[in-house]
Amino acid sequence: MKNVLDFLTELSSNNNREWFTANKSRYLEARASFDAMIDRLIPEIRKFDPSIGPVTAKDCVFRIYRDVRFSKDKSPYKTNMGGFIVKGGRKGGYAGYYLHIDPVESFIAGGNHMPSPEHLKKIRQEIMYNIDEFKGILNKPSFRKTYGSIEGDRLSRPPKDFPADFPDIDLLKFKSYTVMHAADSKVVLKDDFEGHVIRTFRELYPLNRFLNRALEG
Repeated sequence: MKNVLDFLTELSSNNNREWFTANKSRYLEARASFDAMIDRLIPEIRKFDPSIGPVTAKDCVFRIYRDVRFSKDKSPYKTNMGGFIVKGGRKGGYAGYYLHIDPVESFIAGGNHMPSPEHLKKIRQEIMYNIDEFKGILNKPSFRKTYGSIEGDRLSRPPKDFPADFPDIDLLKFKSYTVMHAADSKVVLKDDFEGHVIRTFRELYPLNRFLNRALEG
């Protein structure tokens, strides 16, 4: 991953089309390295989560080009590389496994980020009907050590169509159900980084299985 981090570091200081065009070959080499790692991770994930199916890096890795139409920041390129390994690929709508390589803040994460209103309602219903199971997943010591807890934007009030007096109503207020494990550059450059990613993803599997059960029910 050194060539990936080196390229992204320089891109951060030269985020313009002229520099990128002049260094396109370096980008292609870095992207090929990242794609190859994602392709190696997929069969390892499939060993404990066969539901991801026959996806490839092409299905999972995000484009480096930014959509700047509605952004004040007109920088044309992302300064990270990310891959979301999930059933149906990165746009499939299911809970999955995300790897983010960034010279400033790399991380290993997963779950379901900003699900559609229909999917979000199904997830909240699954949590409410199976609250003890859901809390058991979140409170497992190894899960808490790896990921901490669910974080992110929440509603200020109980979601529509859910009882305000539900004892664990705060768990139904999240707009996304995702968790994150930080990995600095030293970790990314270790020889066993891919093994570390797989071990971290394996800890995430029970949460993804729960979330996807809600969407498939």
